[in-house]
Amino acid sequence: MSATSPDPMHDETKKRPLERADSLFARLFGVFLLAIVLAHLLAFAWFSHYGPHQPPPPPPPETAFEQEPPPGPPPPRHPPFWSAPFLFQLLALVAAAGIGARLLARPVRRMGDAALRLSEDLDSPPLPETGPHEARQAARAFNRMRERIRDQVQQRSRMLVAVSHDLRTPLSRLRLRVEEIDNPQLRTRIGQDLAEMIGMLDSTLHYLQQERASEPLQWFDIKALADSLAEDACERGADVGVEGYCTPLKVQPMALRSCLNNLLDNALRYAGDVTIELRDGARQVEIRVRDHGPGIPAELREQVFEPFFRLEGSRNRNSGGVGLGLAIARDAARRQGGELFFEETHGGGATAVLRLPRS
Repeated sequence: MSATSPDPMHDETKKRPLERADSLFARLFGVFLLAIVLAHLLAFAWFSHYGPHQPPPPPPPETAFEQEPPPGPPPPRHPPFWSAPFLFQLLALVAAAGIGARLLARPVRRMGDAALRLSEDLDSPPLPETGPHEARQAARAFNRMRERIRDQVQQRSRMLVAVSHDLRTPLSRLRLRVEEIDNPQLRTRIGQDLAEMIGMLDSTLHYLQQERASEPLQWFDIKALADSLAEDACERGADVGVEGYCTPLKVQPMALRSCLNNLLDNALRYAGDVTIELRDGARQVEIRVRDHGPGIPAELREQVFEPFFRLEGSRNRNSGGVGLGLAIARDAARRQGGELFFEETHGGGATAVLRLPRS
């Protein structure tokens, strides 16, 4: 005779009462049920003490002798509104509501904090799977989502490394073979196409690596960074000036440098002179990169931040680039809690506005 196999439905029905007893609903229900019972007991004691008394006994029959009329019933006692039982009942209900709200908000707050940490760093610790059944279930699903995101990012990084290695090898061989072409015009054109392909590959890998990079916040002198970038650009023959001043700010230094460098390169690509303006504030710092080039149409000022988008249709990198510089700049700004957008320059041109919070 074979042994009977365990019934999974039977085991699940055994677990359900325990899970329901440990759920957030059960905890809230128990707290409020206790508060209601205490309130009713206090009300019972209250009305028993201050409620109507029994009527006085009837007067005795009249006798021959005249007697004084018996005294009337004492006036009823009116309970004071703000007495100890009322106050205790009110405090019990308020305390129960506070405990219930805290029990309800604590798992949600923990989930929000974990999601914020995950958005800033994929290597953040997992969410503890503690608390009532609903909180444990949500934490378990969040941790599974976190692992899947990490696995996908790591798989993408490995794929990019493999693609980069597999593409660079034949491109290097092609560059060597191009030198054997006798036609100088054809050799020059093929060399330019190969250089453009290698540049697009390097820019794409750099963009994807920037998305994955994590950097701690540090106190940083933005004015010194702006002066350094302007000095480097002037040494290359550009006309870049810096206006304004701001006190040090807590930022990601490498990400901020990449953001400003891409904004400056984009402005210099279309204009001969650029101004970096710093505006300090109590809540935020505003960095404005202003040029007097052809400008950006209003309907395209948001679309220019999309990867591989360029305003002109040509594929010449000398004029339009690959189309990743502004996408890298906005990603770097958002990783620091800032925002980046374009607005029209007075007198013609475009102004990139980078806002970074102080807290």
